[in-house]
Amino acid sequence: MKKRTKRVYFRAAIFMLVGTLVGCAGNKDEKSIEEATSEANRNSSIEEATGKTDGGSAIKEATSKTDESSSSTELKQSDTADKGDISSEKSVDENSNSKVSKKEDKKTLSDYSSKQIEYARIWLQLGPNQEIDELNVRHISAGEPVNIYDDTSASYPKDVVTLEGSRSVDGSVTYSSNGNGTINVYNVPSHWSSSAQVDKDFMKNYTEDIIQNAKLVHVDPGEDKKIIELINILNVH
Repeated sequence: MKKRTKRVYFRAAIFMLVGTLVGCAGNKDEKSIEEATSEANRNSSIEEATGKTDGGSAIKEATSKTDESSSSTELKQSDTADKGDISSEKSVDENSNSKVSKKEDKKTLSDYSSKQIEYARIWLQLGPNQEIDELNVRHISAGEPVNIYDDTSASYPKDVVTLEGSRSVDGSVTYSSNGNGTINVYNVPSHWSSSAQVDKDFMKNYTEDIIQNAKLVHVDPGEDKKIIELINILNVH
């Protein structure tokens, strides 16, 4: 009996020992498996996170470069467009100025009135000084005295025109038009002597002589270019 009991205890002890050893081995294996799995998951997470981060950075960098490239392209296009606009405006201005200049060069006498042409032609033909900076035109009505400073002066029988420069040295031309290409030129002096410097009735006789001895003159057509130059400095009063 005692031997059997000992054997039973001995076997039970062996089984318990084996079970303990197996249990420990299983726990170690399970722990190893869990650690390996955990580490694998952790590595996978790190790889995924790293991959996503790198990918995101790459995308951001690519996007940034694309944006920079687009911005640079847009700036270049804008600068080119601005320069193009400036060049176009400059070209338009130059063309406009060129057209205006050409238009002025192409002007003919038909662009001006008959009176303007008349004034210029007469000065070109009879003006004492051709180097003038201004051609003044004054109209005097019939009945006005030849010498406005003397009450004894004779009067004009018809309307007359006086042409003169801006300076006294330029001289003057006084005439009446006959409307047929001829004019009556009156030899009116640029300056008048005062009444105190002349004898009685001198001015009356002198001015009557001017009217009676008006000179008939045929107006020459003249050179169109010079006539247009004179028309451009006309100042009609």
